Amino acid sequence: MAIQTLNPATGQVLKTFPPLTPAEVADKLKAAEAAFRQWKQTSFADRARPMQRQADILEQEAGHYGRIISLEMGKPFKDAVAEVKKCATACRYYADHAAEFLGDEEMATSASRSLVSYEPLGVVLAIMPWNFPFWQVYRFLAPALMAGNVGVLKHASNVPQCALAIEEIVRRAGFPDNVFQALLIGSDQVDAVIAHPYVKAVTLTGSEGAGAKVAEKAGHEIKKTVLELGGSDAFIVLEDADLEQAAQVAVKSRMVNTGQSCIAAKRFIVVESVADAFLDKMKTRMAALRTGDPLEEDCDYGPLARKDLAEDLEKQVEASLAKGAEIVLKGGRAGQDSAYFKPMILKHVKPGMPAYEEEMFGPVAAVIIVADEAEAIRVANDSRYGLGGAVWTQDTERGLRVARQVETGAMFVNALVASTPEMPFGGIKKSGYGRELSYIGIREFTNQKSIWIA
Repeated sequence: MAIQTLNPATGQVLKTFPPLTPAEVADKLKAAEAAFRQWKQTSFADRARPMQRQADILEQEAGHYGRIISLEMGKPFKDAVAEVKKCATACRYYADHAAEFLGDEEMATSASRSLVSYEPLGVVLAIMPWNFPFWQVYRFLAPALMAGNVGVLKHASNVPQCALAIEEIVRRAGFPDNVFQALLIGSDQVDAVIAHPYVKAVTLTGSEGAGAKVAEKAGHEIKKTVLELGGSDAFIVLEDADLEQAAQVAVKSRMVNTGQSCIAAKRFIVVESVADAFLDKMKTRMAALRTGDPLEEDCDYGPLARKDLAEDLEKQVEASLAKGAEIVLKGGRAGQDSAYFKPMILKHVKPGMPAYEEEMFGPVAAVIIVADEAEAIRVANDSRYGLGGAVWTQDTERGLRVARQVETGAMFVNALVASTPEMPFGGIKKSGYGRELSYIGIREFTNQKSIWIA
């Protein structure tokens, strides 16, 4: 089946690519293994030079690559440019810190000397999603290559030009041939790649279902995995919150990437005494957002990445309304043949509704009104997901106390949930396991070898 670039704003097919044959994939994996044998011998300084040049390209040509993102998955151009530039920060961070993070770690034992050596594993398969088609890849690429691994990328099938653009950037930056390669293949070929003896580990960002399948196959092959899966992040508003600031960030957090982010706020858990005031402020701000052509500078949100995603979101909303949810801000699909979906706010969201139980991957805010802090924490934890979350209070010690009790991989106090190179990123429960970014992320795909000298 052909791999297509389909502009979700217009429905136009922009480009079509034939998928690689199994023989072509095998040749690429063989080339990756050969590249690894050389690349792992290089010094951190030798790896850092092309990594820094890669950052230069990303910064200098962010507009060019941002346009590719916008055309392939509908992200507003200004946000796509920011995404490309963010990738440069990850490249520079690991170029600057890899030697520190992966240097020999001396241990105190009865030996004359004992240490932990961090050594690369080999070829790492990255299975990446369409919602942040550059950033998700660079979150893996920068630390993996600086650790001495090589990468092969199975990108989402609706963003093939992004995959090829990243491969081109790596090549232009001066990395050796085949240190990073894009595999234009369908999901039907993924199992064979995971099973291939040259592939030593797998990292996936995607849905809960995709993560389960990859974990099952990799487990059968006894290969390391890192999984970053879905999320239904809680946005807790306590009675002493700064409601103006909270509402402003609430809208930004729900609408980032047109609501198509694993760490977008999805469940707004608001203490009853401030619920009406908070909802009024949130509704006003969300209703003022502008849509249109994603390439226009004044576009605040674009279409969803595919028409079927808009259809699925509409079904979740309708099922929630049928079970008693109420509309605060009316929105929804722009038309049956459109991928555009206007923002919505639902209140009186209860257990048993899709808006409460499931991940809503689009611009729909589910508001859950609670009596107090204790109930807010209970509701926040009443989810099979555990990726990120936020709590809003003017008492930062109270915020820290609440943050410690919410079951997630990350909690933010009075701030927008985001990923940054300095902090580890990942989830618990059905949101996955393992970590990307920080010193923890670069060590995920290394052999942490104990060396004992008598």
